[in-house]
Amino acid sequence: MDFTPSYLQLPLSEMEQRAMAAQRRLAACTLCPWKCVVDRPQGERGHCRAPAGAVVSSFHAHFGEEPPLVGDAGSGTIFFSHCNLDCVFCQNWEISHLAEGEETSTLELARIMLVLQGRGCHNINLVTPSPHVAAILQALLPARKQGLKIPLVYNSGGYESVATLRLLEGIVDIYLPDFKYAEADAAQRCSGPRDYPVRARRALREMQRQVGDLVMDEQGIARRGLLVRHLVLPGGLAGTKEVVRFLAEEISPNCAVNIMGQYYPAYRAERYPPLDRRVNRKEVEEARAFAAAAGLLIVGS
Repeated sequence: MDFTPSYLQLPLSEMEQRAMAAQRRLAACTLCPWKCVVDRPQGERGHCRAPAGAVVSSFHAHFGEEPPLVGDAGSGTIFFSHCNLDCVFCQNWEISHLAEGEETSTLELARIMLVLQGRGCHNINLVTPSPHVAAILQALLPARKQGLKIPLVYNSGGYESVATLRLLEGIVDIYLPDFKYAEADAAQRCSGPRDYPVRARRALREMQRQVGDLVMDEQGIARRGLLVRHLVLPGGLAGTKEVVRFLAEEISPNCAVNIMGQYYPAYRAERYPPLDRRVNRKEVEEARAFAAAAGLLIVGS
């Protein structure tokens, strides 16, 4: 099987057109479902409060991601500041809500990608990329010209615009979205947008259409495909049973999923019971049993 990253197979002229298209959308920003229609290049800020350029909090070889991403050399993770969700339990709230980080030029972002590749990382893992799609596409051009040749991972909260995802078709190899909630009430209460479940379902369908089921090489390293994360929340707030049903019946019976049991109260969670407590073992085991019964490929611990 050919594991050449998708963006190396796409004509450079097409990548340039995609980058320009994303840049044009910043002038009346519609990159995500909020559709704030603010002029970010002129300094206007929308719901995510992000500027036009990328804001990077940190980057490093990450060994805490799913095993198919980490391998023996780590996932080359770039943590972007700002987020289009307002999760009251955010465990990275200093980055997502307080926007700790530095504005980063196109050439510097390209350099970061190449540095991570030089450290032997298996992929470039773009964390919370949604507000920064235009900057990422711009940076990929010089990075590709200077020898970038490892897969791109789009690691998002799942609140995505299908139109924006289509700009990434043939560029992103691995989609790593959250599917946080099955129900609108929980989504609105915990993360802001009431339409999160609808938008996430549409995004997952589009991601699956583009890259298909997770494919790994002989060493067990992910090279292409969809891997969905689902965080188990206290009191069944996440609607895990319905999430699993949707993935198995409407995405793929072979869909790869990480049922995550590490929830703990962070940021403002103490104000929103039952988010003010950790999940218990029974809740996590039950969630994983749902996924196993549905026949999904369970990835992670």
